Amino acid sequence: MLERRSGSRGKRTEYRLTRAGRELQPIIDLFGEWGARWAFGPPRANELDPIILLWWMRRRVAFERIARPRLLIQFDFRGTPQKSYWLLIDRNDVSVCLKHPGFDVDVIIAADITAFYQIWLGRSSLLEAARKGQVRLDGTPADLRALPGWFTWSPMAAAVRATVGERRTTAPRAMPSKRPSPKPAAARLARSH
Repeated sequence: MLERRSGSRGKRTEYRLTRAGRELQPIIDLFGEWGARWAFGPPRANELDPIILLWWMRRRVAFERIARPRLLIQFDFRGTPQKSYWLLIDRNDVSVCLKHPGFDVDVIIAADITAFYQIWLGRSSLLEAARKGQVRLDGTPADLRALPGWFTWSPMAAAVRATVGERRTTAPRAMPSKRPSPKPAAARLARSH
């Protein structure tokens, strides 16, 4: 299924699918699409672990899209035990750091942990979340433009986005109520005085 290719000095060890593994890819993709449609709900509070999230991201860095020898991204997550976490990306390796590694920070991503999970899972894009104010990005304009390309994101993100889009377009519309809706509290208070 998998073959291991040891990297030469300074290179990462790579795992690649064998021919038999590649033949299973359509089946794996179908299971992923099924999961996106039926099993992936919003993450529960006990699933919102920033270290696990960054570890997943670490495995999905697109090294070929990063021109510099070192990149440091700081994540300021609200709703986590620790305020800041870092991804240190070198040419051949990525480290998840719980303490500042001592290099200049290139990009700061500030977000609620739930919002960033939604981005990772494909329920929202980084750009969409930034427009809604769920994520704040700080860095040079060139780095902020390049940021989405530095990661290949979740392998199921496209399937999840498609499912979210389907749910939005096929959601049942609310039926009008036969009872009159109550007036807002401010209107009721204004009339009583």
